[in-house]
Amino acid sequence: MIRIEKSERLKKLPPYLFVEIDKAKKRARDEGKDIIDLGIGDPDLPTPRFIIDALDKAAHDPKTHRYSLDQGLPEFRIAIAKWYRKRFNVTLDPETEIYPLIGSKEGIAHAPLAFVNPGDMVLVPDPCYPPYRSGTIFAGGEVISMPLVEKNGFLPDTKAINHHLLHKVKMMFINYPNNPTAATCDKKFFKDIVDFAAKHNIIVCHDAAYSEVAFDGFKPPSILEVDGARDVAIEFHSLSKTFNMTGWRIGFVCGNAQIIEALAKVKSNIDSGIFSAIQKAGVVALENYDKHINSVIKVYEERRDILVDGLNGLGWDIKKPKATFYVWAKVLTRYTSATLAKMLLEKADIVATPGNGFGEHGEGYIRMAVTVDKGRIKEAIKRIKERLV
Repeated sequence: MIRIEKSERLKKLPPYLFVEIDKAKKRARDEGKDIIDLGIGDPDLPTPRFIIDALDKAAHDPKTHRYSLDQGLPEFRIAIAKWYRKRFNVTLDPETEIYPLIGSKEGIAHAPLAFVNPGDMVLVPDPCYPPYRSGTIFAGGEVISMPLVEKNGFLPDTKAINHHLLHKVKMMFINYPNNPTAATCDKKFFKDIVDFAAKHNIIVCHDAAYSEVAFDGFKPPSILEVDGARDVAIEFHSLSKTFNMTGWRIGFVCGNAQIIEALAKVKSNIDSGIFSAIQKAGVVALENYDKHINSVIKVYEERRDILVDGLNGLGWDIKKPKATFYVWAKVLTRYTSATLAKMLLEKADIVATPGNGFGEHGEGYIRMAVTVDKGRIKEAIKRIKERLV
Protein backbone atom coordinates (compact mmCIF):
# COMPACT_ATOMS: atom_id res chain seq x y z
CA MET A 1 0.00 0.00 0.00
CA ILE A 2 1.52 3.33 -1.02
CA ARG A 3 1.57 6.32 1.31
CA ILE A 4 -1.17 8.74 0.24
CA GLU A 5 -0.25 12.36 0.82
CA LYS A 6 -2.82 15.04 0.03
CA SER A 7 -1.70 18.17 -1.80
CA GLU A 8 -0.98 21.30 0.19
CA ARG A 9 -3.83 23.14 -1.57
CA LEU A 10 -6.27 20.43 -0.51
CA LYS A 11 -5.03 20.62 3.07
CA LYS A 12 -5.73 24.37 3.07
CA LEU A 13 -9.41 23.84 2.31
CA PRO A 14 -11.81 23.84 5.25
CA PRO A 15 -14.35 21.00 5.35
CA TYR A 16 -17.02 21.73 2.76
CA LEU A 17 -19.94 23.02 4.79
CA PHE A 18 -22.76 21.20 3.03
CA VAL A 19 -20.96 17.85 3.05
CA GLU A 20 -20.76 18.12 6.84
CA ILE A 21 -24.45 19.04 7.03
CA ASP A 22 -25.35 16.04 4.87
CA LYS A 23 -23.44 13.76 7.26
CA ALA A 24 -25.36 15.15 10.23
CA LYS A 25 -28.68 14.69 8.42
CA LYS A 26 -27.82 11.11 7.52
CA ARG A 27 -26.93 10.26 11.11
CA ALA A 28 -30.23 11.72 12.34
CA ARG A 29 -32.27 9.90 9.70
CA ASP A 30 -30.47 6.64 10.44
CA GLU A 31 -31.73 7.09 14.01
CA GLY A 32 -35.27 7.23 12.64
CA LYS A 33 -35.83 10.95 13.20
CA ASP A 34 -38.33 12.94 11.12
CA ILE A 35 -36.00 15.62 9.81
CA ILE A 36 -37.21 18.97 8.47
CA ASP A 37 -34.41 20.12 6.22
CA LEU A 38 -34.01 23.89 6.09
CA GLY A 39 -30.30 23.54 5.34
CA ILE A 40 -29.05 23.38 1.76
CA GLY A 41 -30.84 25.59 -0.77
CA ASP A 42 -32.08 22.87 -3.10
CA PRO A 43 -35.55 23.59 -4.50
CA ASP A 44 -38.16 20.98 -3.64
CA LEU A 45 -40.32 22.13 -6.54
CA PRO A 46 -40.07 19.92 -9.62
CA THR A 47 -38.53 21.04 -12.89
CA PRO A 48 -41.42 22.28 -15.08
CA ARG A 49 -42.90 19.63 -17.34
CA PHE A 50 -42.28 21.62 -20.52
CA ILE A 51 -38.53 21.55 -19.78
CA ILE A 52 -38.56 17.81 -19.08
CA ASP A 53 -40.44 17.20 -22.35
CA ALA A 54 -37.86 19.27 -24.24
CA LEU A 55 -35.05 17.19 -22.72
CA ASP A 56 -36.87 13.96 -23.59
CA LYS A 57 -37.26 15.01 -27.20
CA ALA A 58 -33.66 16.19 -27.53
CA ALA A 59 -32.24 13.11 -25.81
CA HIS A 60 -33.82 10.89 -28.49
CA ASP A 61 -31.93 12.77 -31.20
CA PRO A 62 -28.60 10.97 -31.83
CA LYS A 63 -27.03 14.31 -32.76
CA THR A 64 -27.07 15.28 -29.06
CA HIS A 65 -25.12 12.18 -28.01
CA ARG A 66 -21.72 13.44 -29.14
CA TYR A 67 -19.38 15.91 -27.47
CA SER A 68 -20.90 19.37 -27.27
CA LEU A 69 -18.89 22.29 -28.55
CA ASP A 70 -16.79 24.14 -25.95
CA GLN A 71 -18.85 27.26 -26.63
CA GLY A 72 -22.08 25.39 -26.23
CA LEU A 73 -24.89 25.23 -28.76
CA PRO A 74 -25.35 28.47 -30.71
CA GLU A 75 -29.10 28.34 -30.08
CA PHE A 76 -28.53 28.21 -26.32
CA ARG A 77 -26.23 31.23 -26.39
CA ILE A 78 -28.71 33.10 -28.56
CA ALA A 79 -31.54 32.24 -26.15
CA ILE A 80 -29.44 33.60 -23.27
CA ALA A 81 -28.79 36.82 -25.19
CA LYS A 82 -32.51 37.27 -25.90
CA TRP A 83 -33.44 36.60 -22.28
CA TYR A 84 -30.78 39.03 -21.05
CA ARG A 85 -31.97 41.75 -23.39
CA LYS A 86 -35.55 41.30 -22.25
CA ARG A 87 -34.77 40.95 -18.54
CA PHE A 88 -32.03 43.57 -18.08
CA ASN A 89 -32.11 45.61 -21.30
CA VAL A 90 -28.48 44.61 -21.89
CA THR A 91 -27.31 43.50 -25.33
CA LEU A 92 -24.71 40.72 -25.35
CA ASP A 93 -22.76 39.16 -28.22
CA PRO A 94 -23.60 35.41 -28.16
CA GLU A 95 -20.23 34.64 -29.78
CA THR A 96 -17.89 36.42 -27.37
CA GLU A 97 -19.79 37.63 -24.30
CA ILE A 98 -21.72 34.48 -23.30
CA TYR A 99 -20.37 31.10 -22.26
CA PRO A 100 -22.38 28.10 -20.97
CA LEU A 101 -21.33 26.43 -17.72
CA ILE A 102 -21.94 23.08 -16.06
CA GLY A 103 -23.78 25.02 -13.39
CA SER A 104 -22.52 28.40 -12.24
CA LYS A 105 -20.62 26.77 -9.34
CA GLU A 106 -18.02 25.21 -11.59
CA GLY A 107 -17.47 28.44 -13.51
CA ILE A 108 -17.04 30.36 -10.27
CA ALA A 109 -14.56 27.81 -8.93
CA HIS A 110 -12.57 27.72 -12.18
CA ALA A 111 -12.39 31.47 -12.77
CA PRO A 112 -9.39 32.07 -10.46
CA LEU A 113 -7.38 29.45 -12.39
CA ALA A 114 -7.48 31.77 -15.39
CA PHE A 115 -6.05 34.83 -13.65
CA VAL A 116 -4.63 34.13 -10.20
CA ASN A 117 -1.00 33.18 -9.67
CA PRO A 118 0.45 31.93 -6.37
CA GLY A 119 0.68 34.90 -4.05
CA ASP A 120 -1.97 36.96 -5.83
CA MET A 121 -4.89 38.13 -3.74
CA VAL A 122 -8.65 37.77 -4.22
CA LEU A 123 -11.28 39.83 -2.42
CA VAL A 124 -13.93 37.50 -1.03
CA PRO A 125 -17.03 38.49 0.96
CA ASP A 126 -17.41 37.08 4.46
CA PRO A 127 -19.80 35.33 4.94
CA CYS A 128 -19.97 33.84 1.45
CA TYR A 129 -20.78 30.91 -0.79
CA PRO A 130 -17.80 28.58 -0.13
CA PRO A 131 -16.51 28.14 -3.74
CA TYR A 132 -15.28 31.76 -3.81
CA ARG A 133 -12.72 30.75 -1.21
CA SER A 134 -11.98 27.25 -2.45
CA GLY A 135 -11.51 28.40 -6.06
CA THR A 136 -9.00 30.98 -4.86
CA ILE A 137 -7.11 28.41 -2.79
CA PHE A 138 -6.97 25.93 -5.66
CA ALA A 139 -5.40 28.63 -7.83
CA GLY A 140 -2.77 29.34 -5.18
CA GLY A 141 -4.21 32.73 -4.34
CA GLU A 142 -4.62 34.40 -0.98
CA VAL A 143 -8.12 35.21 0.28
CA ILE A 144 -8.67 38.75 1.54
CA SER A 145 -11.97 38.88 3.40
CA MET A 146 -14.49 41.67 2.94
CA PRO A 147 -16.77 41.62 6.00
CA LEU A 148 -20.50 41.74 5.33
CA VAL A 149 -22.14 43.27 8.38
CA GLU A 150 -25.69 44.30 9.11
CA LYS A 151 -24.95 48.00 9.66
CA ASN A 152 -23.74 48.19 6.02
CA GLY A 153 -26.71 46.26 4.69
CA PHE A 154 -24.42 43.25 4.23
CA LEU A 155 -22.57 45.09 1.45
CA PRO A 156 -18.75 45.12 1.36
CA ASP A 157 -17.04 48.37 2.29
CA THR A 158 -14.26 48.87 -0.24
CA LYS A 159 -12.93 51.84 1.73
CA ALA A 160 -12.08 49.48 4.59
CA ILE A 161 -9.79 47.33 2.44
CA ASN A 162 -6.10 47.79 3.20
CA HIS A 163 -5.02 50.04 0.31
CA HIS A 164 -1.43 48.78 0.62
CA LEU A 165 -2.63 45.37 -0.61
CA LEU A 166 -4.68 46.49 -3.59
CA HIS A 167 -1.79 46.25 -6.06
CA LYS A 168 -1.73 42.49 -5.36
CA VAL A 169 -5.46 41.95 -5.85
CA LYS A 170 -6.43 40.24 -9.10
CA MET A 171 -10.09 39.42 -8.56
CA MET A 172 -13.13 40.27 -6.47
CA PHE A 173 -16.24 38.17 -5.83
CA ILE A 174 -19.61 39.74 -5.08
CA ASN A 175 -23.05 38.14 -4.92
CA TYR A 176 -26.43 39.94 -4.98
CA PRO A 177 -29.05 38.87 -4.13
CA ASN A 178 -26.75 37.40 -1.52
CA ASN A 179 -26.22 33.92 -0.22
CA PRO A 180 -26.32 33.47 2.75
CA THR A 181 -27.56 36.87 4.02
CA ALA A 182 -30.38 37.36 1.46
CA ALA A 183 -29.24 41.00 1.14
CA THR A 184 -29.89 42.92 -2.06
CA CYS A 185 -28.21 45.87 -3.73
CA ASP A 186 -29.01 48.65 -6.19
CA LYS A 187 -27.29 49.89 -9.33
CA LYS A 188 -25.41 52.55 -7.36
CA PHE A 189 -23.61 49.83 -5.43
CA PHE A 190 -22.68 48.11 -8.68
CA LYS A 191 -21.43 51.40 -10.12
CA ASP A 192 -19.25 51.98 -7.06
CA ILE A 193 -17.81 48.46 -7.43
CA VAL A 194 -17.14 48.98 -11.14
CA ASP A 195 -15.36 52.28 -10.49
CA PHE A 196 -13.31 50.71 -7.68
CA ALA A 197 -12.32 47.78 -9.88
CA ALA A 198 -11.37 50.01 -12.81
CA LYS A 199 -9.21 52.20 -10.58
CA HIS A 200 -7.29 49.23 -9.14
CA ASN A 201 -7.28 46.91 -12.18
CA ILE A 202 -9.40 44.21 -10.53
CA ILE A 203 -11.61 41.63 -12.27
CA VAL A 204 -15.12 41.52 -10.78
CA CYS A 205 -16.99 38.21 -10.65
CA HIS A 206 -20.63 38.77 -9.80
CA ASP A 207 -22.64 35.70 -8.79
CA ALA A 208 -26.26 36.39 -9.76
CA ALA A 209 -27.66 32.91 -9.18
CA TYR A 210 -30.62 34.30 -7.20
CA SER A 211 -31.48 37.23 -9.46
CA GLU A 212 -34.88 35.78 -10.38
CA VAL A 213 -36.06 34.69 -6.91
CA ALA A 214 -37.28 38.06 -5.63
CA PHE A 215 -40.38 39.23 -3.81
CA ASP A 216 -42.80 42.10 -3.33
CA GLY A 217 -42.29 43.29 -6.89
CA PHE A 218 -38.52 43.75 -6.51
CA LYS A 219 -36.42 43.06 -9.63
CA PRO A 220 -32.72 42.65 -8.82
CA PRO A 221 -30.43 44.47 -11.26
CA SER A 222 -27.49 43.09 -13.21
CA ILE A 223 -24.04 44.57 -12.76
CA LEU A 224 -23.84 44.72 -16.57
CA GLU A 225 -26.54 47.39 -16.55
CA VAL A 226 -24.11 50.02 -15.26
CA ASP A 227 -21.66 52.01 -17.37
CA GLY A 228 -18.18 50.55 -17.54
CA ALA A 229 -19.14 47.14 -16.18
CA ARG A 230 -18.11 45.24 -19.28
CA ASP A 231 -14.61 46.67 -18.95
CA VAL A 232 -14.07 44.86 -15.64
CA ALA A 233 -16.84 42.36 -14.89
CA ILE A 234 -18.40 39.03 -15.64
CA GLU A 235 -21.69 37.80 -14.24
CA PHE A 236 -22.65 34.22 -13.41
CA HIS A 237 -26.21 32.96 -13.80
CA SER A 238 -27.79 29.60 -13.14
CA LEU A 239 -30.93 27.85 -14.31
CA SER A 240 -30.88 25.88 -11.03
CA LYS A 241 -32.88 28.20 -8.81
CA THR A 242 -34.93 29.95 -11.50
CA PHE A 243 -36.25 26.74 -13.10
CA ASN A 244 -35.76 24.18 -10.27
CA MET A 245 -32.94 22.52 -12.22
CA THR A 246 -30.22 22.06 -9.59
CA GLY A 247 -29.46 18.49 -10.64
CA TRP A 248 -29.30 19.33 -14.33
CA ARG A 249 -26.08 21.38 -13.96
CA ILE A 250 -26.58 24.19 -16.43
CA GLY A 251 -25.73 27.87 -16.13
CA PHE A 252 -23.76 30.54 -17.95
CA VAL A 253 -21.37 33.43 -17.57
CA CYS A 254 -21.57 36.69 -19.48
CA GLY A 255 -19.81 40.02 -19.73
CA ASN A 256 -16.23 41.01 -20.58
CA ALA A 257 -15.15 39.03 -23.65
CA GLN A 258 -11.46 38.76 -22.68
CA ILE A 259 -12.29 37.43 -19.22
CA ILE A 260 -14.70 34.91 -20.70
CA GLU A 261 -12.14 33.83 -23.30
CA ALA A 262 -9.63 33.04 -20.54
CA LEU A 263 -12.19 31.11 -18.49
CA ALA A 264 -13.16 29.19 -21.63
CA LYS A 265 -9.52 28.17 -22.12
CA VAL A 266 -9.42 26.74 -18.60
CA LYS A 267 -12.64 24.83 -19.15
CA SER A 268 -11.63 23.45 -22.54
CA ASN A 269 -8.76 21.70 -20.76
CA ILE A 270 -10.96 20.35 -17.97
CA ASP A 271 -14.39 19.41 -19.32
CA SER A 272 -16.20 18.78 -22.59
CA GLY A 273 -19.24 20.95 -22.10
CA ILE A 274 -22.88 20.41 -21.17
CA PHE A 275 -24.87 17.51 -22.62
CA SER A 276 -26.43 19.03 -25.74
CA ALA A 277 -29.91 17.76 -24.89
CA ILE A 278 -29.79 19.69 -21.60
CA GLN A 279 -28.77 22.81 -23.51
CA LYS A 280 -31.76 22.37 -25.82
CA ALA A 281 -33.98 22.08 -22.75
CA GLY A 282 -32.31 25.25 -21.46
CA VAL A 283 -33.38 27.07 -24.60
CA VAL A 284 -37.00 26.10 -23.95
CA ALA A 285 -36.69 27.13 -20.31
CA LEU A 286 -35.46 30.64 -21.15
CA GLU A 287 -38.03 31.08 -23.91
CA ASN A 288 -40.82 30.28 -21.43
CA TYR A 289 -39.43 32.28 -18.50
CA ASP A 290 -42.43 34.62 -18.27
CA LYS A 291 -44.87 31.71 -18.10
CA HIS A 292 -43.00 30.09 -15.23
CA ILE A 293 -41.31 32.53 -12.86
CA ASN A 294 -44.33 34.11 -11.16
CA SER A 295 -45.58 30.78 -9.85
CA VAL A 296 -42.17 30.05 -8.32
CA ILE A 297 -42.00 33.46 -6.66
CA LYS A 298 -45.50 33.07 -5.26
CA VAL A 299 -44.59 29.77 -3.57
CA TYR A 300 -41.39 31.04 -1.98
CA GLU A 301 -42.97 34.35 -0.96
CA GLU A 302 -45.72 32.53 0.95
CA ARG A 303 -43.19 30.25 2.64
CA ARG A 304 -40.97 33.21 3.53
CA ASP A 305 -43.89 34.94 5.21
CA ILE A 306 -44.83 31.85 7.22
CA LEU A 307 -41.27 31.29 8.44
CA VAL A 308 -40.42 34.92 9.27
CA ASP A 309 -43.77 35.67 10.90
CA GLY A 310 -43.55 32.44 12.86
CA LEU A 311 -40.01 33.07 14.13
CA ASN A 312 -40.81 36.69 14.99
CA GLY A 313 -43.75 35.43 17.00
CA LEU A 314 -41.28 33.38 19.05
CA GLY A 315 -39.00 36.30 19.89
CA TRP A 316 -36.82 36.65 16.83
CA ASP A 317 -36.45 40.00 15.07
CA ILE A 318 -36.15 39.22 11.37
CA LYS A 319 -36.90 41.46 8.41
CA LYS A 320 -38.51 39.75 5.46
CA PRO A 321 -35.86 39.30 2.75
CA LYS A 322 -36.56 40.83 -0.65
CA ALA A 323 -34.88 37.99 -2.53
CA THR A 324 -33.44 34.45 -2.43
CA PHE A 325 -35.18 31.62 -0.64
CA TYR A 326 -33.10 32.11 2.50
CA VAL A 327 -33.83 33.64 5.87
CA TRP A 328 -30.72 34.95 7.65
CA ALA A 329 -31.68 34.96 11.30
CA LYS A 330 -29.78 36.29 14.30
CA VAL A 331 -29.39 33.58 16.90
CA LEU A 332 -31.16 33.91 20.21
CA THR A 333 -28.96 35.44 22.90
CA ARG A 334 -27.97 32.26 24.69
CA TYR A 335 -26.66 30.57 21.53
CA THR A 336 -23.81 30.73 19.03
CA SER A 337 -24.36 29.81 15.38
CA ALA A 338 -23.08 26.30 15.96
CA THR A 339 -24.88 25.65 19.24
CA LEU A 340 -28.22 26.83 17.88
CA ALA A 341 -27.87 24.68 14.75
CA LYS A 342 -26.91 21.74 16.99
CA MET A 343 -29.87 22.28 19.30
CA LEU A 344 -32.29 22.63 16.40
CA LEU A 345 -31.14 19.28 15.06
CA GLU A 346 -30.94 17.44 18.39
CA LYS A 347 -34.05 18.86 20.07
CA ALA A 348 -36.35 19.74 17.17
CA ASP A 349 -35.09 17.53 14.30
CA ILE A 350 -34.59 20.63 12.16
CA VAL A 351 -31.57 21.18 9.93
CA ALA A 352 -30.41 24.81 9.68
CA THR A 353 -27.03 26.06 8.52
CA PRO A 354 -24.76 27.76 11.09
CA GLY A 355 -23.68 31.16 9.85
CA ASN A 356 -20.05 30.69 10.83
CA GLY A 357 -19.83 27.93 8.23
CA PHE A 358 -19.89 30.70 5.61
CA GLY A 359 -17.09 32.66 7.29
CA GLU A 360 -16.21 34.20 10.63
CA HIS A 361 -18.52 37.18 10.07
CA GLY A 362 -21.41 34.76 9.76
CA GLU A 363 -21.13 34.04 13.46
CA GLY A 364 -24.25 35.02 15.33
CA TYR A 365 -26.61 33.93 12.55
CA ILE A 366 -28.20 30.83 11.11
CA ARG A 367 -29.51 30.39 7.58
CA MET A 368 -32.81 28.69 6.89
CA ALA A 369 -33.97 27.77 3.39
CA VAL A 370 -37.68 27.77 2.54
CA THR A 371 -37.23 24.79 0.24
CA VAL A 372 -39.80 22.61 1.99
CA ASP A 373 -43.56 22.94 1.73
CA LYS A 374 -45.47 25.35 3.95
CA GLY A 375 -46.87 22.56 6.11
CA ARG A 376 -43.36 21.51 7.07
CA ILE A 377 -42.39 25.11 7.80
CA LYS A 378 -45.38 25.42 10.13
CA GLU A 379 -44.34 22.19 11.80
CA ALA A 380 -40.80 23.56 12.21
CA ILE A 381 -42.16 26.66 13.95
CA LYS A 382 -44.26 24.46 16.22
CA ARG A 383 -41.26 22.31 17.16
CA ILE A 384 -39.09 25.36 17.91
CA LYS A 385 -41.83 26.78 20.15
CA GLU A 386 -42.33 23.51 22.00
CA ARG A 387 -38.74 22.30 22.29
CA LEU A 388 -36.39 25.30 22.22
CA VAL A 389 -38.05 28.55 23.24
